Amino acid sequence: MTMLQFVRVLVASLIIASAVGDEIKNVLLLLADDAGLEMGAYLNKFSQTANLDALARRGLLFNNAFTSVSSCSPSRAQLLTGQASHSNGMYGLHHSVHNFNVLPNIQSLPNVLREKSNGHILSGIIGKKHVGAADHFRFDFEETEEKHPINQIGRNITNIKLYTREFLRQAKTQQKPFFLMIGFHDPHRCGHVTPQYGEFCERWGTGEEGMGTIPDWKPIYYDWRNLDIPAYLPATDVVRKELAAQYMTISRLDQGVGLVLKELESFDFANNTLVMYTSDNGPPFPAARTNLYERGIKSPFILASPNAEDRHHETTGAMVSLMDVYATILDAFQLSLNNSAFSSKSLMPLLRKEPRPQEDDAVYGSHSYHEITMDYPMRMIRTRQYKLIHNLNYWSYFPIDQDFYTSPTFQQILNATLHRDNLPWYRSLQSYYERPEWELYNIKSDTMERHNLAEQPEYKNVLKVLKQRLHEWQASTNDPWLCAPHAVLQAQGIYKDNPVCLTLGHESL
Repeated sequence: MTMLQFVRVLVASLIIASAVGDEIKNVLLLLADDAGLEMGAYLNKFSQTANLDALARRGLLFNNAFTSVSSCSPSRAQLLTGQASHSNGMYGLHHSVHNFNVLPNIQSLPNVLREKSNGHILSGIIGKKHVGAADHFRFDFEETEEKHPINQIGRNITNIKLYTREFLRQAKTQQKPFFLMIGFHDPHRCGHVTPQYGEFCERWGTGEEGMGTIPDWKPIYYDWRNLDIPAYLPATDVVRKELAAQYMTISRLDQGVGLVLKELESFDFANNTLVMYTSDNGPPFPAARTNLYERGIKSPFILASPNAEDRHHETTGAMVSLMDVYATILDAFQLSLNNSAFSSKSLMPLLRKEPRPQEDDAVYGSHSYHEITMDYPMRMIRTRQYKLIHNLNYWSYFPIDQDFYTSPTFQQILNATLHRDNLPWYRSLQSYYERPEWELYNIKSDTMERHNLAEQPEYKNVLKVLKQRLHEWQASTNDPWLCAPHAVLQAQGIYKDNPVCLTLGHESL
């Protein structure tokens, strides 16, 4: 090799190294609101998500990522505390009459980062926050719905861009590593509050008369007549029109992701920032959000490292929980997770090596409320083959939340049921409302979760093993619902050191 060739190779190597980076100093968490797998990277051929797809190509795309709870505030709390909702106390929605907050002893990621780094790490949140109490989630930089109208801070991608710029400028000036969380409000429904903007606020900011303008948004209009309907939804034109509106707001979210990543580049942070993208829970359709069925808990997840040695343009089949975001961020900053009570584990090792899959790999779910009136606690274990759901309030009908109730899709299901009209849906409204105590599904052969195996004799041992594993997880995470619904947990007085479940006598009634 000549000296000239050597210099050229050296320069090329330096360029590649500078483009990819060699050390993680910062973390950016991009969080969607009620988004499922409606992305090109997840083989959705309609929803246009060029920026998310590009992020997936330069990162690691997860095919088995799951939220542990299918509700907004509890899901955000799991991300920021590393604990299930029954452990951290965020049992349901934080805002308004629902009024849920984490327990007094719970500290969240921004507080822990500040404490462990002695204030050296700058934390920020832009967009939807939706957790509390405020002292438990104290970011150094906050521009959220607590200070702005939710659409202006969560859907106006120009505002998100400008506040991102302000935060990054602070980080640059102060020469601090940072953790920044962007809480997009898209594609959450808004039709029950501001119906004039469309069911998903898809008309808000389009530049149409009376809709205002978001300068950086180039609206993408979808022809509902050309859309395929996912198998879990009724095959009707009403649903197609809703999907067109949802995809339109997902494209707004996607363009916002592009703006944020461009700001990252302009401040020279792209080469040393770990980027995550996910969603709090599944879309607001039947059998999705507020459910522990697959469409309610299956989560998009991208982990893009700037490190040249890490995996890029690859997929992983590892079973992971959104509770793992907490430990992953601590690990990225080389800070320890020193409490064995956490359900969180770092995902950083996956950037280097794919683990060997095991049939008993599992994630867990804990959903107690959504709105305060939706008292329907559920617990779940999901392995690679089976899912077991424990419905603790199975004597009651499954509850419906407000914005989903007013949606055209649910209204069509409701009216068809009331008028005894045929509806092309894979289940009935009665079976959706009336659920047994135990639901066991073979996920590999029954992807729609239509055939409950809990009462089948040949699955008796599977049921027993999964029940035991679920009970052990609840016990290890201090679940107050551990003994429900047929017994009462006694863990005080003479039972303090040896908590027990004392029967309510249901079996003899």
